[in-house]
Amino acid sequence: MAYLRAPKPLRVSELTDTSAPDFRSLGISDDLLQGLDAMNITKPTPIQQQAIPSVLDGRDLIACAQTGTGKTAAFLLPLIDIITSYRPKVDGSIRGLILVPTRELALQIDQQLQAIAYFTPITSIPLYGGSDGSTFDQQKAALVGGVEVVVATPGKLLSHLNLGYVPLKGLDLFIMDEADRMMDMGFVDDIRKIIGFLPKDRQSLMFSATMPPAIRELTKQILHDPMEVSIALSKPAAGVDQQAYVIFDMQKANILEHILNTNEATSIVIFAGRKIEVKNLNRHLQKRGFNSRGMHSDLDQSEREEVMLAFRNRRLRILVATDVVSRGIDIDDIDLVINYDVPRDPEDYVHRVGRTARASKKGQAITFVNEKQMREFGRIEALIGYEVNKMPLPEGMPRGPHYDPKAKVKDGRKSNGHRKGGGRGRSGGGRR
Repeated sequence: MAYLRAPKPLRVSELTDTSAPDFRSLGISDDLLQGLDAMNITKPTPIQQQAIPSVLDGRDLIACAQTGTGKTAAFLLPLIDIITSYRPKVDGSIRGLILVPTRELALQIDQQLQAIAYFTPITSIPLYGGSDGSTFDQQKAALVGGVEVVVATPGKLLSHLNLGYVPLKGLDLFIMDEADRMMDMGFVDDIRKIIGFLPKDRQSLMFSATMPPAIRELTKQILHDPMEVSIALSKPAAGVDQQAYVIFDMQKANILEHILNTNEATSIVIFAGRKIEVKNLNRHLQKRGFNSRGMHSDLDQSEREEVMLAFRNRRLRILVATDVVSRGIDIDDIDLVINYDVPRDPEDYVHRVGRTARASKKGQAITFVNEKQMREFGRIEALIGYEVNKMPLPEGMPRGPHYDPKAKVKDGRKSNGHRKGGGRGRSGGGRR
C-alpha cells in the first residue's frame, strides 16, 4: 500500500520475542508515546508486541486473542500511527473502519481511541443502533463532513452505506474486532455486504477470541496473505477467588440473597444467560430492596449509558447482565462476579470471571451449578486446569445435588448409574 513502509521479511524470533522493553521499540511515534505515558501505559503486552510491527509493515493480520490481552491497543496504536504519520491521504475519506458486534464495545473502543490519540488531531465517531432520527442525521453529517475513524456495529453502518454517502475511497485500514461474536450474533451476511463497499486496495485486520471454521472461511474473503498471531486463552487471574455452589434451581434466589446480604463487595456483576432472565432477576432483586439495574439489548442507548455511568461511579451496587457485558465493558475495580447459571461455552466463563481481579487486584467469582449443568462446569474446570472450590450451603438450607461432572442428564433429571434423579445426596459443599 502506497502510504506504508515497504514490508520487510518477518523472522520467527521477531514474532515470538516478548522482551520488548517499551513501545518505542515497536516503532510507535512520539505523539502516541506521549498519549501512552499520560495513561501510565509503559509495557506492551504480548499481542501488542507481535501485532503492531506487522501492521506498521503493511501486513494483513489475523489475531486470536481474548478480551484482557490488550488487543484493542494492538490495532488502535498502528491505526492512529498510520493515519497521522503516512501520506498521501484522500481528503474527506474515512481512513480507518472498525467493525464490532455491540454498541457497548463501539463506545468503549471510541473512548479508548480518543484517550490514546489525545495528542494527535484524529477525529472519530461511533455508529450503533437504537438511536433516533436526529442522531442518525448527526452521524450522516459527520460522515459526509469528514471523520477519520469510524467504530460501528454492522447493521447501523450498513444503513448509512446503503444511502450512498459514506466516503471510503481512501480507506487505509479495515478492522474486525470480536469476529467470532459477530458470527454468533448472525452478522455474517451484513459483513459480506459491507466488504462489498470497501476498496480492494486496503489493509485488513481480524481479531477474534476463537477461530472456528466459519471464521477461517471468512478470512479467505477478507485478508490477503495474512500474518497470524495467536495468544493462548489465559486462565483466570491469580487474584480471583473462584467458588461454586452446587444447588437446585429453586435454591438460587435464596442463596443469591444470602451472598448479597453477607458479602461486603460494593461493585457486583451478576451474569444470566438470556435477557428475559436478566429482567426477571433484576425485578426480583429490586423488590427485595437491592440496589440493582439490568443491562440487556432492549435498553436504548441513553438508558445503557445511564446504567453504566451509575455502576462506574459506585452509585449502583449490582449490575445484572447478559454476556454482552463480559466482553463489552472496561471496568477495572469490580469486586464480585456471580454466574447465576453456568455459561454454555467454557471460554465465556473465563471472560465473565475476567471482569474481576483486573489490574493485579483481588476479586471473587461465584458460580451456581445446578444438576443439569455439572458436565458443562466440568468442561470449564478442564479448561482452566483445576477444580473450583465447592462451597457448603448456608446453615439451615436444604442440601443440593451431589457434584458429579460425569453425570448424564436424561429427561431433565441426572443419572449416574447408581442414584435416581437429583436426590438429596451429599451436600454440594463436598469436593470430588
